[in-house]
Amino acid sequence: MKKIIYSVLTLALLVTSCSNDDDLATPSEPLGAYEDGIIVSSEGGPSSISYVSNDFSTSENQVYFNVNGENLGVYLQSVGFHEDKAYIVVDAGTISVVNRYTFENLGTISTGLSLPRYIAFNGDTAYVSDWADPNNATDDYIAVVDLNSNTVTSSIAVSEGPEQVLVNSNKLYVSHKGGYNTNNVVTVVNTEDNTTETITVDSKPDEMAINNDGDLIVLSGGNESWTGNETQASITKIDMSNNSIISSLAFETGLHPGLMAYNNGMAYYIVNNEVFGLTDDATTLPATPLFSVSAAYAYGLSIKDNNLFVTDASFTENSTLLIYDILTGAETNSFPVGIGASKIYFN
Repeated sequence: MKKIIYSVLTLALLVTSCSNDDDLATPSEPLGAYEDGIIVSSEGGPSSISYVSNDFSTSENQVYFNVNGENLGVYLQSVGFHEDKAYIVVDAGTISVVNRYTFENLGTISTGLSLPRYIAFNGDTAYVSDWADPNNATDDYIAVVDLNSNTVTSSIAVSEGPEQVLVNSNKLYVSHKGGYNTNNVVTVVNTEDNTTETITVDSKPDEMAINNDGDLIVLSGGNESWTGNETQASITKIDMSNNSIISSLAFETGLHPGLMAYNNGMAYYIVNNEVFGLTDDATTLPATPLFSVSAAYAYGLSIKDNNLFVTDASFTENSTLLIYDILTGAETNSFPVGIGASKIYFN
């Protein structure tokens, strides 16, 4: 009987001791003022970064300037996040490297870049799409960057107008909207030996995502009527194991969507301010929109959880970040952001 009582008392002491340790544990220190929230990049001028907290309680414009006391440059194209850093790609030929949580500048990558567009990462290497001279159709390339030294170590020649870059395993996928002209290919780069092959899609491929089935989906905006050579827009699904086209769903003539975001089995896109959702197994484009947005000029689109984020861009004054509940279509929040607000990220 005494042994039983002793065992119970010992167990109680152990439980109490563990509870006290937990109570005394020091909460983890925040990594920075911009750790948990939405990051919006704006083209300018001047180019800028805006922040909105995840709970929508606080926001701040001109984050980079406020932290570093300097502007980013003439034209902010995109931002890439890798480990604890953010890489801010500016069309003037530079990439500013910052701490992604504090936005303190850590350095600049400039040598080896001309007109950079987007950045993707694979371990200690980054791949940057670059138009080079936009008036020259034959000098476009992918810059290969060593992230340990922040230097461009080599380049890979590609077709005209490379845009979005996406890494999957040992492959880099590059959409070619065409720069000042029009292109209709996706380049696949084998990152082990930098060899390339191309997949032909419809005109002006831009936005890309990997769906839940492991297929690449590509939004091609098509040539608009004002070009004098209008072509249909489409969403193409590609088998990434062999680069074959599984399906291509064409939009009606005259419709040219330019924004697409993917989340949890659904590709969302906007046509004439109406939001549509395309499921992974769809064989036709949806006829009925999910809801409408109130943007005067929808210029950026992203998804997180049950929220859809749209930038309503102005190029003369502050733009607006609009937030919608995907389930109801209701606009739930809006925030002023930078001039020419375009891309939306989650930190």
